[in-house]
Amino acid sequence: MENKFADVIIDISHEKVDRPFQYRIPDEMKSELKVGMCVRFPFGNGNKMRMGYVVEIKDTPDYPEEKIKELSQIVTENLPMEARSIKLAGWMKHRYGGTMIQAMKTVLPVKQEMKPVMQKEVSLVVTQDVACDCLAQAQAKKQVGKVRLLEALLSGATVNYSMLTSKLSVSPQTIKSMEAQGILRVESFREYRNPIRFAEGRTEKKELTPQQQRIVEAFLRDYDEGNRKPALLHGVTGSGKTEIYMQLIEGMLMRGKQTIVLIPEIALTYQTVLRFYQRFGDVVSVMNSKLSAGEKYDQFLRAKEGKVKVMIGPRSALFTPFKELGLIVIDEEHEPVYKSDAMPRYHAREVATELARMTGACVFMGSATPSLESNYKAQTGEYRKYVLSERIGDAKLPEVELVDMAGELKSGNMTMFSRLLQEEMRKTFSRGEQMMLFLNRRGVAGFVSCKACGHVLKCPHCDVSLSEHKNRMICHYCGYEAPKVTKCPECGSKYIYGFRAGTEKIEEKVKEMFPTARVLRMDADTTRKKGDYETILAAFAAGEADVLIGTQMIVKGHDFKNVTLVGVLAADLSLYASDYRAGERTFQLLAQAVGRAGRGAKEGKAVIQTYQPEHYSLQHCIAQDYDSFYEEEMTYRRLMDYPPSHHMLALLLSGADEAETERCARFLAESIRRERIPVRVIGPAPASIGKINDRYRQVLYIKHTKEEELIRTKDVVERTMEGNEEAFKGVQIWFDFDPVQSY
Repeated sequence: MENKFADVIIDISHEKVDRPFQYRIPDEMKSELKVGMCVRFPFGNGNKMRMGYVVEIKDTPDYPEEKIKELSQIVTENLPMEARSIKLAGWMKHRYGGTMIQAMKTVLPVKQEMKPVMQKEVSLVVTQDVACDCLAQAQAKKQVGKVRLLEALLSGATVNYSMLTSKLSVSPQTIKSMEAQGILRVESFREYRNPIRFAEGRTEKKELTPQQQRIVEAFLRDYDEGNRKPALLHGVTGSGKTEIYMQLIEGMLMRGKQTIVLIPEIALTYQTVLRFYQRFGDVVSVMNSKLSAGEKYDQFLRAKEGKVKVMIGPRSALFTPFKELGLIVIDEEHEPVYKSDAMPRYHAREVATELARMTGACVFMGSATPSLESNYKAQTGEYRKYVLSERIGDAKLPEVELVDMAGELKSGNMTMFSRLLQEEMRKTFSRGEQMMLFLNRRGVAGFVSCKACGHVLKCPHCDVSLSEHKNRMICHYCGYEAPKVTKCPECGSKYIYGFRAGTEKIEEKVKEMFPTARVLRMDADTTRKKGDYETILAAFAAGEADVLIGTQMIVKGHDFKNVTLVGVLAADLSLYASDYRAGERTFQLLAQAVGRAGRGAKEGKAVIQTYQPEHYSLQHCIAQDYDSFYEEEMTYRRLMDYPPSHHMLALLLSGADEAETERCARFLAESIRRERIPVRVIGPAPASIGKINDRYRQVLYIKHTKEEELIRTKDVVERTMEGNEEAFKGVQIWFDFDPVQSY
């Protein structure tokens, strides 16, 4: 039997996972050993037995065979928590491609161990009488520090050490000497960095509607009976999906289980965490990219030690090291941000399903506009489906009106606000109510062009236009910056301007129209610093502003009872994307935006401005009819063999040499065709953005009804590249299954 070799890692702290050691696999292990397994092996000069994880299995050694030691055994009992993470990483490598190291760095969200924050507390170890005697002696001797110390200890059970030394000016020597005399003791304890700092105040659980109650009871009954099939909750905006999540979490806590709650945007963290914290208290924590390294590490430890029972956060929170995971909630499951844009390009929904299978947990997804993939799986029986068709209490779905902006232009209205929207804004101000104005764009300008010759200023390193921001022109792909131009470099004309249709421009116009209006703007430019999201949202929730202007982050999941008007400007911008999901994205985005209005006792209204009023996405949005939209959109998907009726694999190649990148792409396409895998290969062709940061991009699309055939295709591509390393030198490749964007 031919020898096989395993690359193993010993220390899986994030910064050390790229240091594997190679071992020979004994014959008796060859059929059983898999990537991700935990193994024992002799390590170092003394051959001390260590434990580690298999990250790759190879047919040929990387070192002289006589120098390679042999694995000792596969560990199957009392596996450490890390074993589950490594196993999940192995599944992700197989499913999405890339290297095991890339997968492991994904599932290990904490990069390195951080120095703990230690606190000290001082308490009396003698009786009150003895302490009073000591105090009297200190007062007689005018020992001021000792007097302050004893007075503080006599007034409370324990006193913080730093408070004694800073605020009371007690010297460490005084504390040390009294500790030596046996009067007091100093105890050290670890203080976990906690990113959640809310004022105390608990809220009781709300009484559920009959619809909500039926869903909660059915889900928990199925869970107890062992039915762990993923569940999809389709609930209209304002129907109480979050309350269902909280009731299910309560059910998990009663069963001794822990819960991960995924949310799509960091902007949603503040409001979501506040609601969960007020319900469940300190067992709730948060994990996201805005935390410091120390905060992340401490949340990781708190979760591992069982101090946290509910972890809330975006995609990376999925990898929280819970020992008793019972439930994974995915809120707004349709959001594209649940798909990673780095290798491995995993989808949180799919990884959550696999993690739940490994741990005996269950996935519960919710959305007012479910992704076509999830609704399709619900219709085919792969998911359970629950429906909430009405808003809570007396709240009604808002009235929606569509405005044709081409007609506005013909009638002489040259502004970005239709006459209807202006009138509704006036009414809203007069009633003392709030409004949200949404634009699917960031900053001040989209592109800079010459009105005389039509020349568009482009990035010299990328095949994209530059955007104007104040007095600079910026490329949002590579970061290239240049000063603002005053003359066209092509024809010399001075009529060169930025396309001014950003959130900042809207803010200026609102203040011109309504000088007394209190306006907040929330976009990528106003939320750069830690805490910016919370500050803006808290101010708006407290009624400190009349208008909230923003990009996509303001229309997702927020619940403001006094918002009665939502204005959508340039609603059809997202329809112009060269993406087969453009119609679905537009419907979802507008439905979410409309759903921010009228969530309290007051009726709401939404005004959608568009140049394509006849488009089916907009027409179904006005009717607020998801089911009809789904059926029409699925007709197009079936005709074109797009997901979810088919699966699709995108292969994106990137290289510094245009001709070489194209040659490699053609070589891969021919390799796939030679294997006679029954897949449809489209391309290669230049990507829609053919160059980014001086690297040329080629793309291949492969389609089939079965996912397994695309995974086979991915394996063929990886083998082809491994067997032709020199030919692919300098060319990078990414695999993207069922991409959420076109390349």
